[in-house]
Amino acid sequence: MRVRVLGCNGGIGDNRHTTSFLIDEDILLDAGSGVTRLDLDALVKIDHVFVTHAHLDHILALPPMLDSVLQRRTTPVTLHAIPEVLEVLKQHLFNWHIWPDFSCIPSKEAPLLAYQPIAIGQTMRLGNREITPIPANHVVPAVGYHLRSHRGSLIFSGDTCSHAALWDIATTTPDLKHLIVECSFPNDMREIADLSRHYCPATLSADLVRLRSDIPVWLTHMKPGREVDIIVEVDDLVKGRVVQPLREGHILEL
Repeated sequence: MRVRVLGCNGGIGDNRHTTSFLIDEDILLDAGSGVTRLDLDALVKIDHVFVTHAHLDHILALPPMLDSVLQRRTTPVTLHAIPEVLEVLKQHLFNWHIWPDFSCIPSKEAPLLAYQPIAIGQTMRLGNREITPIPANHVVPAVGYHLRSHRGSLIFSGDTCSHAALWDIATTTPDLKHLIVECSFPNDMREIADLSRHYCPATLSADLVRLRSDIPVWLTHMKPGREVDIIVEVDDLVKGRVVQPLREGHILEL
């Protein structure tokens, strides 16, 4: 399993892009503005999109992507998400008012977009790859994802604040090779972080003590212009642990 970081920022500007990961050539994990880094040939190859939640920075490239590949695909793109997220996308995005309803284009019998509800803890197997939604604690219904191949596991927290389930899963996954965890705000913005249910260094470091110190931790979703502050604050609080900022273009292999 090859995970390519298309976007991993908490905003845009100065060539930043929002959350999206390309798994091998055929799967997207979230569909933020990072998807726009792909050329048309690459977009056509995407058969599955797994969405963490319906906030715009995680789904904004999905509508134009579908529009772009419409005439070059003969099978639908399957959109996997928990039912609450699918319902928001149906009602508020693919509703003909904001964007066409691709679940009935070019026809109801042969649509470009197929909805596939998933449940927390339900593993989807695509070839030799496993993708399992895991709990998240955000202001809207949301999940993270546990990816696994025969070589190991990767856990992506999604947008979240502190909650025990994430760390219960991370500490009981013996083949865990990478943890990608959000840390959106620096400590001087903790009030906003708590209100919007995101991590800041103080809350993240308190949870990281549960994780084995040899597992690489990658920080994602940092707010533009505050990345250095966040990284320095995390480093100060988690001595002896490998914590690095995730970079767009980075490739993690399992």
